[in-house]
Amino acid sequence: MKNKRRWPAVFAALVLMLAGCAGKKADGIRVVLDWTPNTNHTGLYAALEKGWFDEEGLAVEIMQPPEDGALVLLASGNAEFAVDFQESMGPAIAKERDALPIQAVAAIISHNTSGIMSLAEGNIKSPRDLEGKRFASWETPLVTAVIKDIVNNDGGDFNAVTMIPNFATDAFSALETDVDAIWIYYAWDGIAAEIRGIAVNYLDLGTINPRLDFYTPVLAVNTAWAAANTETAKKFMLAASRGYRFAMDNPAEAAEILLKHAPELDRELVMRSQEYLKTRYQGDAERWGEIDPERWGGFYRWMFEQGLLEKDIGGAGFTNEYLP
Repeated sequence: MKNKRRWPAVFAALVLMLAGCAGKKADGIRVVLDWTPNTNHTGLYAALEKGWFDEEGLAVEIMQPPEDGALVLLASGNAEFAVDFQESMGPAIAKERDALPIQAVAAIISHNTSGIMSLAEGNIKSPRDLEGKRFASWETPLVTAVIKDIVNNDGGDFNAVTMIPNFATDAFSALETDVDAIWIYYAWDGIAAEIRGIAVNYLDLGTINPRLDFYTPVLAVNTAWAAANTETAKKFMLAASRGYRFAMDNPAEAAEILLKHAPELDRELVMRSQEYLKTRYQGDAERWGEIDPERWGGFYRWMFEQGLLEKDIGGAGFTNEYLP
């Protein structure tokens, strides 16, 4: 009888506790992209659409990048996570003063899938064949250093390459008019060439020089925020990992999710690109997102040797600790 008299009070307390949990505000997470939505981002949209962020008690907002880039927004505390690139993170964290408080927490794609594309009729089959050709450059020190490295190390003369500012929004229109070669990401422009039936030559940077097999893109975090919100950061990464694993296992459905959130994209390109990336998100890594310290540090040492970093940061700038 004594236990029966206590039950209403226990039940009332349980109801209050559950009501409190139901009313708990979700942790807000802002993720800023590096570019307009594309198949590099599918895992994030899949996690959002499937409710996996919600399951972790997270209210996630995926944002478009500002003109001055995602890293500025991330470092200023106006986003918790950002999609960016190892090559652009290096100078930001290697500053002698005012280094940005950012750190890579996952490799979105396990190996570098970027390289140099040219029309097949241009007969650019190796880096030295860029001699006497017009290359569409983003006019950054990195682009110049990479092209110089691969051309000279292939027995060519970088000084004979004409570097033309790249203002093209479409790689193919540029190749058909102003330039002979352009730096692309194969998962997008390379697949687009296949769809259009355009015969091209492609020089894979990571194959040409293993030190150029850098991580691009990556998922980065604001380190000050992560240090103060470690468990929340891990919850986000758990849901994001589920999203990318889903994209690997279900490329067609994942592509549909991306198209739902970005209906302006070309459907066939998204479908084909998703199929291309399904084996490349994780690649040969033990788990999605895993960053190899040797490969990460090797690229930053190459950047330092080229005078692209203020100091030798070695393997700094990343961690695998937030991965599930």
